Amino acid sequence: MGSRVDFVGFLTAITKVNFVDIRPLDAPYLTNIENIKGSILELPYENNSLESISCLHVAEHIGLGRYGDALDPFGTQKAAAELSRCLAKGGNLFFSLPVGKPRLCFNAHRIHSPIQVLGYFSELKLVEFSGTDDKGRFMQNIDVEVLEGERYACGMFWLTRK
Repeated sequence: MGSRVDFVGFLTAITKVNFVDIRPLDAPYLTNIENIKGSILELPYENNSLESISCLHVAEHIGLGRYGDALDPFGTQKAAAELSRCLAKGGNLFFSLPVGKPRLCFNAHRIHSPIQVLGYFSELKLVEFSGTDDKGRFMQNIDVEVLEGERYACGMFWLTRK
């Protein structure tokens, strides 16, 4: 799902990428990429059809109107449901967003508790949770509770459909 162009560019060096975003990506220098104009709330894929999905720092913006999307207080949850719908059995979802004490930072993003995020993906199984705390320390394969009380941490979820 839409993300920073540099993340997408790095990924195209090792695999073919279908890049979905509501804003067209102008990156003619990138090869190995298919640009798809679309919404994370209505993905152009069949149920259980994608073996790998990456959604890196996108879902926390959904429903805030910042990128031309409609206002919706449940934007992140709806995006999570749509990602879940598309993930194939045995597939992997790599999902990251700000985590910590839940709140809305007006017109910027939402911060969700890691436990909330797992609730959004109740049909999926958590393979690994990693993150960066408020002090910038990266911690791999930790319990989701570790980042619950942070102010603005980064939660990285690896989920799968069994």
